[in-house]
Amino acid sequence: MRFMISALRSLAFYVAFYVGSVLFVLGSILSMRVSRPTFRVVVSGWSGWHRLCCRYLLGIRVNLENPVFKPNVLYAIRHESFFEAIDLPWLFQLPVVFAKAELLRIPGWGAAGRNYGLIGVEREAGAKALRIMLTEARRLIAEGRPLVIFPEGTRVPHGERRKLQAGFAGIYKLLGLPVIPVAVDSGPLYHRRWKLSGTIRYRFGEEIPPGLPRDEVETRVEAAINALNR
Repeated sequence: MRFMISALRSLAFYVAFYVGSVLFVLGSILSMRVSRPTFRVVVSGWSGWHRLCCRYLLGIRVNLENPVFKPNVLYAIRHESFFEAIDLPWLFQLPVVFAKAELLRIPGWGAAGRNYGLIGVEREAGAKALRIMLTEARRLIAEGRPLVIFPEGTRVPHGERRKLQAGFAGIYKLLGLPVIPVAVDSGPLYHRRWKLSGTIRYRFGEEIPPGLPRDEVETRVEAAINALNR
């Protein structure tokens, strides 16, 4: 019985969220040619629609532990599922997100993502590509927007730990921003075909100052983002 309820809830979620997403993407493409504030509201609305679908169709609540929201900070978030990736525009105020470059090649969605402030990260990027990426990041930081990165570089199953990608320490050093690590435990409920009800938690760690040696900042961030990984 529990499986059937989970399956029916998940099917309802897939239909509602993805049909709604098509409408939001179309709305974002139209609005970004007319009004930047309206465009940003549409993007945030898409993320909020996802929250509503999770809450009322899947029975997933979200709990924030020790939340800290401020501009000119690099948030380093553990990545367990698509939940936190979709949730970012609702969780933060106009976040600038370092994302896989291939996501920005998706027709329609990619154009909206670039216009909103996603920065594409090429896995094999050379020095020139890195300079362009950091220049764009600094431009958006100047607008008072927070930066967000998934320092593991990909989704990691709940219960597993992986070393941070080398690019994280480089971005931390070159941008000279403090880091706020954020743990999340979305995997057990969301990263599955038939999703489960329950509570997904974000736990915000202590702010890490800029300028630390690479080994120290990586050790502190890795420990903090895995605080719920058990």
